[in-house]
Amino acid sequence: MNTTTNVFSSKGSLAYSELRQMILSGALAPGSRISQYELAENMRMSITPLREAIRRLSSEGLIIMDTHRDSRVASMSAAEARELLEVRLSLEPSATELAASRRTQADIEAMRAASEKLLPVTRVWGEDAINAHREFHRAVYAASHNATLIKLLDDLWDKSDRYRRIGLELPSGDEPRTIDLNQHHKILELITAGDGPGAAELARTHIANSLTASVTGALEERENNSISGLEASA
Repeated sequence: MNTTTNVFSSKGSLAYSELRQMILSGALAPGSRISQYELAENMRMSITPLREAIRRLSSEGLIIMDTHRDSRVASMSAAEARELLEVRLSLEPSATELAASRRTQADIEAMRAASEKLLPVTRVWGEDAINAHREFHRAVYAASHNATLIKLLDDLWDKSDRYRRIGLELPSGDEPRTIDLNQHHKILELITAGDGPGAAELARTHIANSLTASVTGALEERENNSISGLEASA
């Protein structure tokens, strides 16, 4: 009995991990319907672990399930983008400040290694830049050595990555963003020097002017224009 349960949980976890990545990477488009049997066949697994994964992702808000057991990928909205940005502005500067006082030599080496891979987060560099950007920020907040904070920020970054990818398609996605890139290196300098308040303040400025913030503003403008158009035609 226990062995069967463990196998089921393992398959469900695998389905969850793969399906979650497909959603976050955009392989499954926001708002698209999930054909469960077709997806299970493509993922080379039975329908049972896939349904377990869908239930878990539904609880995370990444999948919407209706009363007929149909499901679709959650849409993206300006409201969610704004919420994610606000939470990041609240949590990540605090984690950065903690990192300045708690970082070990191993943490500093990890941050330096990640900083060497950084690229401007623009359309030119695309996915490589997004991954390098995330790796650096994770090395920073991991140095806070606060497991709860790290877990919260991991989940936050997972959900925010969908919006960063939208940002690459906006007009701002072609901007050089050299100031943004250089701020990473300055944040590392401040953490290494043990300047917690300085690192936290720069992290806050960095987030407020990030590509995610640009996406939030663009989505809000797009939705407002859509509402205005509907009112004008009514």
